[in-house]
Amino acid sequence: MTTHFRPIIFLLCLIAGVAGSLAQINTDQVMRIGQNALYFEDYMLSIQYFNQAIQAKPYLAQPYFLRSIAKLNLEDYAGAEADASQALELNPYLSDAWEVRGVARQNQGRNRGAIADYDEALRLLPRNRSLLFNKALALSDLNDYDAAAETFEEIIRYYPGFANAYLGRARTSLERKDTVAAVADIDKALALNPNTLNGYIMRADIAINSQGDYEKAMADIDRAIKLQPHLAGLYINRAFLRYKLDSYSGAMADYDYALTLDPLNAVALFNRALLLMEVNANDLALEDFNKVLRLDPDDVRALYNRALIHKAKGNYNEAVADITRVADEYPDFPGAFYLRGAVYRDQGKLAKAEADFKKADALSRALTPEVAAKYDREIAASVPDMASEGTGDSDTSAPAASQSSVSRKFAQLLTVNDNADFREEYNNSAIRGRIQDRNLNIETEPMMMLSFYSSPTELHRNTYYIREVDDLNTTRQLRFVLVVTNKVPTLDEATISRHFQSIDYYNSYLATHEGRPVDYIGRALDFLTVRDYTNAEKDAARVIDLTPDQPLAYLIRAQARYGSYLLGNTPGENGKKQDALARASLAAKNLADIIADYDKVLELSPSMAIAWFNKGTLMLENEDYSGAAAALSKAIELKPDFGEAYYNRGYLELKAGRQAEGLADLGKAGELGIVPAYNLIKRMSR
Repeated sequence: MTTHFRPIIFLLCLIAGVAGSLAQINTDQVMRIGQNALYFEDYMLSIQYFNQAIQAKPYLAQPYFLRSIAKLNLEDYAGAEADASQALELNPYLSDAWEVRGVARQNQGRNRGAIADYDEALRLLPRNRSLLFNKALALSDLNDYDAAAETFEEIIRYYPGFANAYLGRARTSLERKDTVAAVADIDKALALNPNTLNGYIMRADIAINSQGDYEKAMADIDRAIKLQPHLAGLYINRAFLRYKLDSYSGAMADYDYALTLDPLNAVALFNRALLLMEVNANDLALEDFNKVLRLDPDDVRALYNRALIHKAKGNYNEAVADITRVADEYPDFPGAFYLRGAVYRDQGKLAKAEADFKKADALSRALTPEVAAKYDREIAASVPDMASEGTGDSDTSAPAASQSSVSRKFAQLLTVNDNADFREEYNNSAIRGRIQDRNLNIETEPMMMLSFYSSPTELHRNTYYIREVDDLNTTRQLRFVLVVTNKVPTLDEATISRHFQSIDYYNSYLATHEGRPVDYIGRALDFLTVRDYTNAEKDAARVIDLTPDQPLAYLIRAQARYGSYLLGNTPGENGKKQDALARASLAAKNLADIIADYDKVLELSPSMAIAWFNKGTLMLENEDYSGAAAALSKAIELKPDFGEAYYNRGYLELKAGRQAEGLADLGKAGELGIVPAYNLIKRMSR
């Protein structure tokens, strides 16, 4: 039940303290609107305004500083650090920027750099409470408990009514194994502020681990739940206490409610499964273990327990598969071989059973207390203990993840689909506040399409520019205005009817007149609108025959072919799907044809960033990662504000296990208004 402290920063004070005297009234207005949005926690929207101010006057420190605050609140710590650093380059006397950069560094686990920043800020603002507090936390995270305790004592001298300072000092006392001093400080903090959540959690932790007093711990957790009734971790901790106090039904009720609040909480799922196993509710326990293993396929404790259930249910092959994975991970663990031997015996495979039993016996005789303790620690670490579900932030001192673990983690995240309606992104309620906490699907940004319709958002009010599209619209020879977008709305019946009427018009006109390229382009776009991809492709081919140097014709044909490609698995005329081999062969040919069309577009218009983006996104969808990375990078080179390209390249980098590069691209994408970027940054930074 470890409690972590978050570095604190007082945003309202920082915002109120910024006074910009900008030369042009437009920049003044943009800054003022951005600050208003920041004050009302419209972080995504405020970033867009600060982007405009930076573009107009890149020599001003305030826009970078304010944008760093917005990114900090969106948990893009690398982005916040970069902006604060730029602000400090422009104005090293901006004390608040030192603080923001310190907080950003501290949240990335770079505590020494954070302390250096806090010291710089303290030179300008000595005795500042939040700076001293953050510095003390960083010192504690570096295990410099003496220096941390001294800093907490300094805060208490200056601010004797600051409850969190007593809790911070209690934390250092606990690290020094001085439980008596820790309890005294916690009691003092709660006397000063009875609504201090961390105080009750810390005191409950002491009651459990130092005193074994579950009743006392229960009282404190109950108080914590009254303060934060929607925090899943508190119910998980109370379930542990109820279990220890022999209240099976109470523990189960708490796990159920915790999973109502957080359906993907692996600790709650694992512990509930253990309780279900105790009462032989094996089918329900199996469901929970399956969910745990979808979240973390390498969780050896879940594999071991699922193997026990499979054995009990007579699912011997599944049991062997699970326990073999445990044995492969821990080849000196006798329990794995005992269990597998028992499964083989139940199957009647007596030779294999005897071999496993012999190996288990040999391992048991060689198992020293030190090795046994090692396995207890490592296997227990695969899933947090019943009492280990904290309520604060993760340990910021944790080492960076390996490339393989990042890649595996990202693959696991791809299985998490909460069925969130993506349309929520298009209204202000979905971009206001801590949008990284909202449940969003993890998927790439879709390709750009030629369309007569788009769904502008508060962050993306304009469609994208292609010179050839602009030239065509200027001629006014199309029946509708053409746009470039990847947010095509669902059309109503009346709108679709207008495009069928437009197709009829083109049919009639072309029956009596010699067809011009623009007429076939117009009808092809109508066909795309009503999703008749076959006829759209035919009209695009006619345009290519008439004007083989027209990039739009190849774009339209690529779009039509892509629509057909997505429909490749739909039933044919006989109501049966093509066989798998035929579908795969057709899909490969269609994919090659689409890529060829984009290559032709880029041959005719090599600076068209949209075509590079579409080609890269299509390659990413089909796992050609090197080709996708090259194409997306070219799109970014041609259009440095291409947020969707940064997002998809970041997605690709994470999938390849390159976390630092991926998070940097996602941070840039979020800065450019791509809302899901911050959600993915948070998930990958856990």
